[in-house]
Amino acid sequence: MARANRHYMSNLIWHITQRCHNRKFLLKFVRDRKRWLYWLFQAKKRYKIHILNYIVTSNHIHLLVHDDLKKSFISESMNLTAGRTAWEYNRRKSRKGAFWEDRYHATAVESDSHLWQCMIYIDLNMLRAGVVKHPSEWPHSGYNEMIAQKERYSIIDFPYLIKLLRVKDRGGLIDTYEEMIEKKIKSKCIHREPKWTESLAVGSEEFLKKLKNRMPLRYKNKTIIEHAEGFELHDSRQIP
Repeated sequence: MARANRHYMSNLIWHITQRCHNRKFLLKFVRDRKRWLYWLFQAKKRYKIHILNYIVTSNHIHLLVHDDLKKSFISESMNLTAGRTAWEYNRRKSRKGAFWEDRYHATAVESDSHLWQCMIYIDLNMLRAGVVKHPSEWPHSGYNEMIAQKERYSIIDFPYLIKLLRVKDRGGLIDTYEEMIEKKIKSKCIHREPKWTESLAVGSEEFLKKLKNRMPLRYKNKTIIEHAEGFELHDSRQIP
């Protein structure tokens, strides 16, 4: 079962990644990816978390979420989504054993240009893997929900996302995002960036310094590293 990283703090955006056990392709069937999305929708309703983006691939998931409540429900949301997906799969396959890796990873993301960057990184996942040529070709992602302007059973909290990104409306969000996606694809700079999945946080130097001061004592010796598009609070641990 999923266990949250213990450096969790309230009122932040978190990029969460979780892999299937031993990197197996346990989500290779469409029905299982759809069930993960179904339970994510149920978690959104039950725990009132703000989902900003997501993708479910054949062997791992990405989830971008903001929790502005006094008590965090991210861990409970992950337990519901991951737990029910695993239980249904194992029951259908008469299978025993772990479905997910033991711990999911969470990276804090600053709510500025870094939020845009993280959204793009998530939606280009299957492009990096060579499975599709455009994110619109992978249906189990926030990109397609955004572009289709889905209203009923929407997983993404679009009013909240619009507020965080400081765009005028959903039309402005779509126009800006499509332009950024196309620009990124044309640049051919879509390689894997470990900062989004292996660091404690990504953002400006000021944001990371403030965040570091809020962290438990054992994180005080972590290093702020500069890269081309900002800074990251480096954690030597690696995700499974």
